[in-house]
Amino acid sequence: MFMEYLPGWMFLALTVLLMLGFPVTFTLLGTALCFGLIGFGWGFFNLLPLRIWGVMTNVTLLAVPLFVFMGVMLERSGLAEELLDTMGLLLGRIRGGLAVSVVVVGALLGASTGIVGATVVTMGLLAVPTMLKRGYQKELACGTVSASGTLGQIIPPSIVLVLIGDIVGVPVGDLFMGAVLPGILLVVLYIVYILVVSLLVPKWAPAIPRAELAAISAREFARRVTRALFPPLFLMLAVLGSIFAGIASPTEAAAVGAVGATLLTVANKRFSYAILREVMDSTMQLTCMVFIILVGAAAFGLVFRGTGGDSLVRGFLGTLSHHYGQWTVLAIVMGIIFVIGFFLDFIEITFIHVPVLAPIMIEFGFDPLWFCVLIAVNLQTSFMTPPFGFSLFYLKAVTPPEISTGDIYRGIIPFVFMQLLGLLIVVFFPILVTWLPKAVFGG
Repeated sequence: MFMEYLPGWMFLALTVLLMLGFPVTFTLLGTALCFGLIGFGWGFFNLLPLRIWGVMTNVTLLAVPLFVFMGVMLERSGLAEELLDTMGLLLGRIRGGLAVSVVVVGALLGASTGIVGATVVTMGLLAVPTMLKRGYQKELACGTVSASGTLGQIIPPSIVLVLIGDIVGVPVGDLFMGAVLPGILLVVLYIVYILVVSLLVPKWAPAIPRAELAAISAREFARRVTRALFPPLFLMLAVLGSIFAGIASPTEAAAVGAVGATLLTVANKRFSYAILREVMDSTMQLTCMVFIILVGAAAFGLVFRGTGGDSLVRGFLGTLSHHYGQWTVLAIVMGIIFVIGFFLDFIEITFIHVPVLAPIMIEFGFDPLWFCVLIAVNLQTSFMTPPFGFSLFYLKAVTPPEISTGDIYRGIIPFVFMQLLGLLIVVFFPILVTWLPKAVFGG
């Protein structure tokens, strides 16, 4: 009985150890080694090096450090500060305009960097004090910044899409193209929510006085808009345009993005040897974190599959599908990923759960591209759901003292509902994911 359900005991042990607070990497590797010895004996150590070597020689995963470098370099370039100032002037004359400008800037930074921590910290430092000074409600200000900072997880180029594409075997270029409309959908839902709240409760999101905006000349205004909007659009065109046009692979486009971000930093006169060293140090730390978790997940996946874990899960989900239908199974899988997001980081979920669930769901007849984008939209909520929402931690670390943790938690609730609404819309309208890749790439 124990050996028959060995993968289940293994997964249970992993879950308990993670809930107790043990480091993810060592928990994955330790659990894999212990249960690998039980399931395979000493021959397990002949299999493990081959699996790890396959991970380390994967060319697609080279895009991860390059996109990280691009994001961290852009954070140092001063681009976010200029974007926020300019968009605030552009939209500040309407109620909720500052909050809408934060969402637009979050989307542009997401399309330029894809690094949630950098985006949330930057906008938290710049936007939250400004919004509070303008009389915005604390919860609305915090929720807007926290939600906007997570848009980089779904708007390409996104690291999570690179990782999911590699794990499931879906071309990353197709995933980038398929995620464009769902990303825009989330931006629209955020903006609609802010405008409705501003209309119903005007004191929560007042407009900037017209006299203050009138003090800036039309020529100066046009110069600011051009200078702030051109750099991120240039970078988006360089990275995504080269992929969509078939000129470069995602890995090659990531290299183009890293060079482009460096050139923008030079153009903004922010580049120095010290900045370059800081960016390279941050890139190394983030990349090492991702890859050491990936190695642990590869070892865990080897044991889980080798001991029949796939068959166990397939049998369970197959029974549910037979009795309740495949759409009920999809709802359960999405619900599991959402709940796990309260406790685990998106990287951990991607490496632990996606390799098990995705192939089975694809066997049930779901479109791989569509399912991968669904997972990415779902994983985005993991940044904003307490108690371990990293976006909340980042924001709390940089907000003024008058902002409490309760203010942040209350502020993100409506935006989590907006994300779940976006997820439902993508579930019911798969064409939002599949139309653009088919229109551009054919098929």
